Amino acid sequence: MQRAKQMTDHDTAQALTHDIVIVGGGLVGASLGCALAPLIERYGWRVAVIESAPLTAQSLESAWQPSFDARASAIAEGSAQRFEQLGVWEAMRHEATPIKRIHISERGRLGATRLSADELGVAALGHVIPNAWMGRVLHRRLAELPLEWHCPAKVEQLTPVTGGHHLKLSDGSQLTAGLTVLADGGRSGLKEQLGIGSRREPYQQTALIAHVGVSQPHEGIAYERFTTQGPMALLPLPGQAMELIWTHPSGSEKARMALPEREFLLQLQQAFGDRVGRFTQLGARHAYPLSLVTAEEPVRPGLAVLGNAAHALHPVAGQGFNLALRGVMDLVDALEQGELAKRPLGDMGTLQAFEKQRSRDRANVIRFSDGLVRLFGLSFPLLPHARAAGLIGLNLVGPLRRGLARRAMGLER
Repeated sequence: MQRAKQMTDHDTAQALTHDIVIVGGGLVGASLGCALAPLIERYGWRVAVIESAPLTAQSLESAWQPSFDARASAIAEGSAQRFEQLGVWEAMRHEATPIKRIHISERGRLGATRLSADELGVAALGHVIPNAWMGRVLHRRLAELPLEWHCPAKVEQLTPVTGGHHLKLSDGSQLTAGLTVLADGGRSGLKEQLGIGSRREPYQQTALIAHVGVSQPHEGIAYERFTTQGPMALLPLPGQAMELIWTHPSGSEKARMALPEREFLLQLQQAFGDRVGRFTQLGARHAYPLSLVTAEEPVRPGLAVLGNAAHALHPVAGQGFNLALRGVMDLVDALEQGELAKRPLGDMGTLQAFEKQRSRDRANVIRFSDGLVRLFGLSFPLLPHARAAGLIGLNLVGPLRRGLARRAMGLER
């Protein structure tokens, strides 16, 4: 690993020690590091990654031990193609469960929409992958690159300076970067330190997430079901297991979190029905309050905000990480165009062009996912019948259904 010269004199803070510093080595930050690999080789960029969670060579090389309770993410087919561009998909797919079909319905109504990979001419509509495995694959790839790692370390102070930003780290290092990328999630406080606000619209809902065992093979089908309490989803996992995402009006989830396993599974059976047979096992339960959050300034001179630091969505459509990964790829494309035009990496014109591309994609995804939540959350007279008719109609109108599916898969914007 290369180690760039560290700055010791605050009076020369504008003297760059790095071209790019990525704050956050999680899924988004690690994906960005991998995506930068060709440009690091081509242009000799000095790149550092700062990650607060400890990573060891032993943890990356030890035998993989999948856990029934491990959190997983739904990766759209478009994201799988982007991971293939990064050279990590072959490794990642070893623990991926393909989504062959998607079934969307509303409890108590006959209407339903069905999507299939065969109809769209793709191998899978998406894939469900343990987050820990994705991180492991990405970090293995990063270990092959000439990056500087600061891990475990946190950014204690982030200060704008001429030509970029100056970073003081908890490990005693001081870095100055032409471009700093915040990919450290929504709770680091660095945005607030810089005075970057966020628009927050609470859904007054909490997502209860757990893995459940099922009595019959799921056959690669993902279920999205709208109920009076809120949407629920079941995603296929290896064997006869599925990841449950069950939204509740905030506060009402507490009683269900405390239920004995058998009672919880009985209530889940009543809410979902028997499309996957009986629910036979329950893993660890986690609860997350839900809000629509967007950063008010995703870019500034010398600064870009990615992933959950830039936007947090309702999980109903499973688009959060897929949207973030498209942001990663768009940023790399913009930086390469800026380099070809001989502009500094933190040039505001380059970053504004990036944000213009992202804003369209982000607005479309928010309109889609937020619209679903609000449409199925309403209970005006006759509206449930209209929703049922809409689901039936969408199932019958092939071109419209296929167009929506390709957009959700990240194959079109």
